[in-house]
Amino acid sequence: MEIVEGTRRLQTGRIIAAILFVGVVAALYLSPARNYMTLEHARSVLDDLRGIWYGPLLFVITYAVACVFAVPASIFVLSAGIIWGWKLGVVYAVIGSLFGAAASFYVARYIGGGLLRRFGRMGVSAEKQLEKAGFRGMLILRLIGLPFPVLNFAAGVARMRFSDFILATFIGIIPSQFVIAYSADSIANGTLSSGDAMIRVFIAAGLMGVLVMIPYVVRRFASRKGLIEPVAPPPGSESS
Repeated sequence: MEIVEGTRRLQTGRIIAAILFVGVVAALYLSPARNYMTLEHARSVLDDLRGIWYGPLLFVITYAVACVFAVPASIFVLSAGIIWGWKLGVVYAVIGSLFGAAASFYVARYIGGGLLRRFGRMGVSAEKQLEKAGFRGMLILRLIGLPFPVLNFAAGVARMRFSDFILATFIGIIPSQFVIAYSADSIANGTLSSGDAMIRVFIAAGLMGVLVMIPYVVRRFASRKGLIEPVAPPPGSESS
């Protein structure tokens, strides 16, 4: 029953989010702000953001707080890659992720298992696996690609050793954050000549392909070795 209710809430949330998104886009299109939605203005804004000395600090703090509220991490990684390029973008994104993961870990340890109910069977399954898992188990689950907040909260609820949790998180998030930041930098900040642009796009596409394959390979390897148990999919995913 809880799973059905969770699925309904998830679907309702998606519908509301879609309506709000369309409304915001329409409002911006019909407002004077439309005149500023140009490539030249966007690049000018990015240059201004890069020049703010406290920008990275503000980004890390915002990212860390957002992690506690389960805001998708990819939004911040993409933003970091676009604003600061893939080199600094990866550094700032990883730092923000670690602070956010640590904050989520201790919030979950304090509040308890209620946080995992919003993720349905997947949250409960992740908690059970982490009750006996150490560094290796957490690293495998990170590489498999389970949602970032699910593992943060599950590790806290399961009272996993923090040193194992944070080290496995650090190693496990680097591949995905590098690929996302590099792809964002390539597409948003690449040169406009057709040759250079195509090279960047092909490299980004290749890296994305590798990133997609990593969870598959790690899952098969871990399953064969008996290192993990099957993880329940998110509620509602069975129908998709």
